[in-house]
Amino acid sequence: MDLDLVKRTAIAAAYRGAEVLRSYFGKNPSVQKKSAIDLVTEADIASEKAILEVIRTRFPDHRILAEESGSSGGGQYQWIIDPLDGTTNFAHRIPIYAISIAFAVGGRIVAGVVLNPCSGELFTATTQESARLNGKTIRVSAVAELEDSLLVTGFPYNVRDLLPEITGRLQNCLKAAQGIRRLGSAALDLCYVACGRFEGFWEQYLKPWDTAAGVCIAEAAGARVTDFTGQPYAVGAADILATNGLVHDQMISVLNL
Repeated sequence: MDLDLVKRTAIAAAYRGAEVLRSYFGKNPSVQKKSAIDLVTEADIASEKAILEVIRTRFPDHRILAEESGSSGGGQYQWIIDPLDGTTNFAHRIPIYAISIAFAVGGRIVAGVVLNPCSGELFTATTQESARLNGKTIRVSAVAELEDSLLVTGFPYNVRDLLPEITGRLQNCLKAAQGIRRLGSAALDLCYVACGRFEGFWEQYLKPWDTAAGVCIAEAAGARVTDFTGQPYAVGAADILATNGLVHDQMISVLNL
């Protein structure tokens, strides 16, 4: 498979989706609830439609796993798509959200593209080239101590059922790190680890479309990505820890309650 063509297709699809999202942003699109705090807007659906049109025009036989329309097709080639990662931010007119598009061969993620339509930041990577931000190579930070680290996290949609577990880990990290942020987009969290803005990211119960592209980009930038016990991360696993590698073991020690 020509990964350069795959990457160019993913970028084209992301920019098409971004056009759609910008046309809705700040205009109070209709909002529905998948669960108590899990939202979907008409912008999510329209963006996904635009993204799929680009991909299917070039690769009509490939499998698709997309957040809003689910799984379709068969074969070893698969696109994993989040048309709007950060829907709650989007619905509240907060300009921190992204389009996330990954490509897998035989279940292995080999390309990832994450685009923030508001900032214009485009993160890309393949297994054949380095991670890049708007075309420039990026690397994880060189911070070696957790006490000097800025971390980022997110909360699962069933957070209300997991408060002791979630707050226990949050409290441990607050005690150990320089600071913690909560942006609301796992795809951007992973990309910000990739470019050295954060030293570490942890979260639980994310879906494949939340992490697939971001993990590809982070690993290509030198990040270490595992579960909370240090085992290799599989897309869709129950928990994820991504760091610059230098603070990884320190993070594991504070995340394990």
